[in-house]
Amino acid sequence: MSAPLRVLHAHAGNLYGGVETILVTLARLAALEPRLEHRFALCFEARLSEELRSAGAQVDSLGPVRLSRPWTVRRDRLALDALLARDKPDVVLTHSTWSHAIFAPIAAAHGLPCVYWQHAGDIGPVWLAAWARAVPPAHVICTSAFAAHRTSQLFAGVPRSVLHPPVAPAPANQRPGWRDGLRAVLGVRTDTVVILHAGRFEPWKGQLNLVRALADLGSTRDWVCWLVGAAQRKSEVAFERHVRDEIATRGLEPRVRMLGQRSDVRDLMAAADVFCQPNTEPEPFGIVFVEALYASLPTVASASGGALEILDASCGLTVPPGETFDLARALRLLIEDRGLRTRLGDGGPLRARALCDPAQQVRELHDLLAQVETGHRAGRFAK
Repeated sequence: MSAPLRVLHAHAGNLYGGVETILVTLARLAALEPRLEHRFALCFEARLSEELRSAGAQVDSLGPVRLSRPWTVRRDRLALDALLARDKPDVVLTHSTWSHAIFAPIAAAHGLPCVYWQHAGDIGPVWLAAWARAVPPAHVICTSAFAAHRTSQLFAGVPRSVLHPPVAPAPANQRPGWRDGLRAVLGVRTDTVVILHAGRFEPWKGQLNLVRALADLGSTRDWVCWLVGAAQRKSEVAFERHVRDEIATRGLEPRVRMLGQRSDVRDLMAAADVFCQPNTEPEPFGIVFVEALYASLPTVASASGGALEILDASCGLTVPPGETFDLARALRLLIEDRGLRTRLGDGGPLRARALCDPAQQVRELHDLLAQVETGHRAGRFAK
């Protein structure tokens, strides 16, 4: 067998969200595609670096970067330069305009193709996008058709492909009675309908709209809501406090619990009955929706962005963004109609696999990157 294609992911690593989930998934599923070898160069030591190393991945620390401190950018560029000279990867991947602006020039200096993986539904500040355009990538990967459309002007004329990220189902928990046990620990009876929201505390993730819709449920039968996640930036701390105050103001404290950051989100999904993330702004893709479908959770989301590429009538319900009345009506329907919950839940795993089957997606990633590397090498030799 020929040598594997060596890919270096250059990324910040100080936050943890969808991008970081994809990177950890690629590291954990490395055995599925032996023709692809992933390595990681991160600016920050945090949760991402810990999880990547736990998965057995090679992780190099470049050092913390602040764009307001140009010497830190120069230092990390020099660190990446030395790393590329040492490891000689075949392709460099960047995962944001921020990382592309900083690291693409170094990849270009080494004659390496740089592939930009577009995860977000926007391109960030105008000045940062202009900086990133200074060294266009060889190819753009987009996590969804929505992201591809929204960011089509970031690197105009550069070939692009839509590739849904690989998402693996959670392993089945074999402990007898674990589901009822987890619910009991959280003070929830077996027959109570649990609504779950899992995500960072950013206003556009919809926690506030969900709380307001829950307040409109009135005398609807027994239900509770678990809000999973925590603030990661200073601005998110204020929003988290706002959500907590809204819960108290509307008298929902007995029913709505803020569980904070958890390492057992997939277990919580398996112990819940409904997943709901009513974004007020479009989700670029929405890995958490796929995870919920794998857990057989009927899913309620705003009819926008990546959610429209994930959810269909077989597995979920969509509502207009920002409409708490329609959101409350959808939740009430699922709470009161167990048959509907079962039917939509049963359709979830099949839909998740069709979109994000790990073996299929990492194979497509290899084929795409191999094509880029071969084309780049042919062009370089032609010169």
